[in-house]
Amino acid sequence: MGCGLSRVTARNPEVLMPHANARLTVHGRLLLVQRVREQGWAVAHAAKAMGISRQCAHRWLARYDQHGIAGLGERSSRPRTCPGRTPSHVEQQILACRREHRRGQDWIAGELGLAPRTVSRVLRRAGVAYLACLDPMTGQVIRSSKVTATRYERDGPGELVHVDVKKIGKIPDGGGWRAHGRAATTADKNRRAKIGYDYVHSMVDDHSRLAYSEIHDDEKDHTCAGFLTRAAAYFAGHGITRIERVMTDNALAYRHGRAFLDAIAAIGARQKFIKPHCPWQNGKVERFNRTLQTEWAYRHAFTSNQARRDALAPWLESYNTERRHSALGGLPPTSRLSPT
Repeated sequence: MGCGLSRVTARNPEVLMPHANARLTVHGRLLLVQRVREQGWAVAHAAKAMGISRQCAHRWLARYDQHGIAGLGERSSRPRTCPGRTPSHVEQQILACRREHRRGQDWIAGELGLAPRTVSRVLRRAGVAYLACLDPMTGQVIRSSKVTATRYERDGPGELVHVDVKKIGKIPDGGGWRAHGRAATTADKNRRAKIGYDYVHSMVDDHSRLAYSEIHDDEKDHTCAGFLTRAAAYFAGHGITRIERVMTDNALAYRHGRAFLDAIAAIGARQKFIKPHCPWQNGKVERFNRTLQTEWAYRHAFTSNQARRDALAPWLESYNTERRHSALGGLPPTSRLSPT
């Protein structure tokens, strides 16, 4: 009596969905059963011809004998029970902490007393997007993820510092569109006087990630030079008494500014430029700029520009002394500096 294996009907469409890592497709399993049950092949010979073990062949034959053609379909490899899985109430705490604070796995793990890998798996299992893909104000996904390049780190503080300027729009008195919404501010957009930008000058140590920032009204030569001098003094106050190299992009003030070049010579450092159009080479300060925007500039809806300016120094102190840094094993930048 024939088994009718040559007829695979549309009534069992799931049978036609092979597992990604399966040695045989569903059609291959049907052929195996047909050769053994209809054509009389020995199981060992059929298994060898199809490139599988005899144990695998016997397993598919047993499934066919018990369930028919439907038994040759895929089954989930997920275990019926998983005693080691993170409890559901802990998963809810992780997700709630992420929604409220919009911080990464290392910060959340420290807050809840969990392993960062546990937090990461819960976030990925829940389909939570990476922080880099989110709008810092609303938390909505606004961009696709991107894998970064090879990382590097200097052996000691002061060997290399990264310098850059981030331009952010000033806030009108009473608050801008982030405080009142687009609809409330669009009508007066063209009638309102232009208030310009704040230029946030920042310097980040490559080894310790110690950061220093100032807000200015421009990014001219003398402004950059004065910032570098004060930043070097700030670093010296935290134990980095010598700066060997200063990395910058190719802005005119950095490359041709006489005052800035004199300031580099005054602190006894050498200047290093990144390759044009390759900002990732200055990645430490570029990443700091993003953190600056997310956790300071756009974290709250400020109602005046001065209020945002006043909030920079407290945030910077917290960043250097309290905020856990994923690249430093969950410790703040000052943890890598000698006490002064």
